[in-house]
Amino acid sequence: MQKLKIGVIFGGMSTEHDVSMVSGTSVIKNLNKEKYDISPIYIDEKGEWYIYTKDVKKIEILKVGDKIEELQKIQNVMQHLRDLDVVFPVLHGLYGEDGTIQGLLELLNKKYVGCKVLASSVCMDKVYAKVIFDKAKIEQAKYIYIRENKDKYIYVDKEFNEEICDIDRICEIVEENIGYPVFVKPSNSGSSVGINKSCNKNELINHIKYASRFDKKILIEQSIKGREIECAVLGNEDVKASILGEVLSAEEFYTFDAKYKNNESRTVMPADLPESVSNKVREIAKKAFKAVDGKGLSRVDFFIEEGTGRIIINEINTLPGFTQISMYPKLWEQMGLSYSELLEELIKLAME
Repeated sequence: MQKLKIGVIFGGMSTEHDVSMVSGTSVIKNLNKEKYDISPIYIDEKGEWYIYTKDVKKIEILKVGDKIEELQKIQNVMQHLRDLDVVFPVLHGLYGEDGTIQGLLELLNKKYVGCKVLASSVCMDKVYAKVIFDKAKIEQAKYIYIRENKDKYIYVDKEFNEEICDIDRICEIVEENIGYPVFVKPSNSGSSVGINKSCNKNELINHIKYASRFDKKILIEQSIKGREIECAVLGNEDVKASILGEVLSAEEFYTFDAKYKNNESRTVMPADLPESVSNKVREIAKKAFKAVDGKGLSRVDFFIEEGTGRIIINEINTLPGFTQISMYPKLWEQMGLSYSELLEELIKLAME
């Protein structure tokens, strides 16, 4: 029987390039080499495409910061992709999780793992994901959306009316509508890159300026004091939700360093929650996934607010971390679906 040709794409031009290298090599290592003809495709930080020429049976999982040298430039990227049966884009962040690679694969009429163009682009953009969640009446933190425009800012209200402001006026709007503390986030970024917690006006000004280095669109969001809960979803139409996991960050919030460099950060699976609360979170996770027209996989992140018990959605990650210790595969492992079996299921969903 002829092997299915699987292209695994990793690396990429986003700030999550190094994490993608870990996820991508983890996927390659765990794919069934007897069943699939695997083509490892590496995209460097400048957007150049290469074949990772190391024998796929000898590829080991990289660590954050590792470099690879066994590379051969792909001369005709389109033709290389056309020769594949299924593409598994293990790209996190911009130019990979945001609908761009998905659009390219749609143009080539290629089957691929994960969410399609709409869900990928909406969920990458935190502001527009919130617009969908509002419409679906899924509870979330109070937020304000601004855009940087040269030395000014544009405040966009809930009806999408715009007001050109200086940064002092933005601070006034935040203080009137939300109050401190707030989180300041680039609208399009992942792995907590560019995110800071502001407890006063001076911090807010500095953090807005910092976030604008990563994106001109900025989300300013109410700080929720509570537990961080994550749920993995899997499926196209018949969507399944996993048990829940809880993130216990070693730092004040789950920064890039807390996720990937601080060994004191840990996760608890299953999260210690009443069954009724767990079931409600799982139902909301499936609703949110379908609301953005999700396909294949996603990890849906929540807060359980301290004192009130409110379930508050944070965001949807359409291509969550895929290392062997990442929350998404670990949650399914707790459900009896091994890492390799999960990959099989994702490829099967892509073939649908």
